[in-house]
Amino acid sequence: MIQAYKHNENHVLSAVPLEQLEKGSWINAAAPTLEELVRINELTGIPVDSLQTALDREERSHVELEDDYIFVVVNTPVVLETDAYDALPLGIFITRQYFITVCLEPNTVIQKFLNNSFTSFQTYKKTRFLFQILSQASSSFLYFLQQIYKQTDVIETQVRKSLQNKELFRMLELQKSLTYFNFALHANENVMERLMRLRNSPLHSLLKMYEEDEDLLEDVIIENKQALEMAEIYTNILMSMMDSFSSIISNRLSQIMKFLTSVTIILAIPTLIYSLWGINVPVPFEESPFGFVGVILIGILLTLVVTFILWRKDML
Repeated sequence: MIQAYKHNENHVLSAVPLEQLEKGSWINAAAPTLEELVRINELTGIPVDSLQTALDREERSHVELEDDYIFVVVNTPVVLETDAYDALPLGIFITRQYFITVCLEPNTVIQKFLNNSFTSFQTYKKTRFLFQILSQASSSFLYFLQQIYKQTDVIETQVRKSLQNKELFRMLELQKSLTYFNFALHANENVMERLMRLRNSPLHSLLKMYEEDEDLLEDVIIENKQALEMAEIYTNILMSMMDSFSSIISNRLSQIMKFLTSVTIILAIPTLIYSLWGINVPVPFEESPFGFVGVILIGILLTLVVTFILWRKDML
């Protein structure tokens, strides 16, 4: 789906028909078809293969400087399912006329701008718009990292009550999500540092930075580093929890095996006694009218003695 937007003279974001695109317009393509990519190529002159590059889920964050446009790929967080997160590449193209964003699916970062969540957001301020997208991506990573931390606390509480496989699988999913976030944040950091190095470079006239833009980019770099540090800390915490829970599982298994062994010993005592009096040879009490009761009492007595000994040795 392709949509175009532009801020009017009242600084209100409004939709613009593709046939009436003006300089400073923003073209947003979410899950575009090949025909729609060809349409963007006709409007902007960006090659179709470059547009398709932004639709590759495995595409790494990077910056490409071309003669007619700048191509930036940045990772943005996405929720796959409960306790499962991933990073999705967002392609950003800056031309002399337009600002273009291309993504494999509707993006939560872009949706923030479509909802007019940023008062200083202007489609015709393309460099600042780029940095604002990077800022929102870093903020989204921070938000989801906080959600992961809260989910970890919930899982820890559940594990204290009852350790089941589903809790371990949830922790494994969170650990995978943190790994994806860590990789994505490192890649975004490289993009931001590359853009910072280009601030005084005459290599490309499309990337014009004013003092406010440089300050914004510096803030974004700091925010991204904070997200990266949080991801690394939460990864270490989760790994420590996984190791601790593995030890808990082993300890609980040992306790269960110890208990079952003790129960087996206790049950073996009366079984042995009653088996001895069941053989076809002369045995004590065979002529006594109270022989049956006596054998039962002997079995119970020996069982109680063994149970007491095992209890004193903390085997029960």
